[in-house]
Amino acid sequence: MSENPTDLTRIRRLAQRGRYDKASLYAVLDAAYLCHVAFAVKGRPLVLPTAYVRVADEVILHGAAANAMLHQLLAQQQACLSVSQVDGLVLARLVFNHSFNYRSAVVFGRPRQITAEQEKRQALQAFTEHIIPGRWQEARQPTAAELKATLVIAIAIEEFSVKIREGDPADAPADYELPVWAGVVPLSQHYGTPVPDPQLAGEVPLPPSVINLIKQQ
Repeated sequence: MSENPTDLTRIRRLAQRGRYDKASLYAVLDAAYLCHVAFAVKGRPLVLPTAYVRVADEVILHGAAANAMLHQLLAQQQACLSVSQVDGLVLARLVFNHSFNYRSAVVFGRPRQITAEQEKRQALQAFTEHIIPGRWQEARQPTAAELKATLVIAIAIEEFSVKIREGDPADAPADYELPVWAGVVPLSQHYGTPVPDPQLAGEVPLPPSVINLIKQQ
């Protein structure tokens, strides 16, 4: 994985917001659950959202054995995906200067299919643990038949770019005297009160994974 930008990954617009180090990339990828994957279908571009997990220098995706997107990525032998998080609404004095505080990443890499049962199981465990740590051991794990019905691919991170905006509005000096409120409205994701499935088998207590998830936010 290269930490040096190329013509493919170099950020040109507001280049000072660009970052090309692994730590910045990992921080963005590990904080989110969904990515958007770009691929071509009969010569036409298509972008689809899907869940993912980062394991070392690979991004893991999974779906049904017949998943068209995953098969197309494997056929193309190249992949591009993006991840973004909005952290705040940036309200400036001038409408033109309104913006967002955000963290985003674009990843390019070569996909491979994970076929070995043990590696596939480990990938799905990492996937589950990324969403809710501790959940893999609490729930029933997949059978051999269920693993066979699941297509798992790993995209090696070969090139990437990260772009981050932080801080206050950027207005022109002449506009700072305007009687217009300006600032940042923070925006964050949080977990609500768990709602039990009405078909729970009796009085099943809230599991530690969910309790810890809520406590840590």
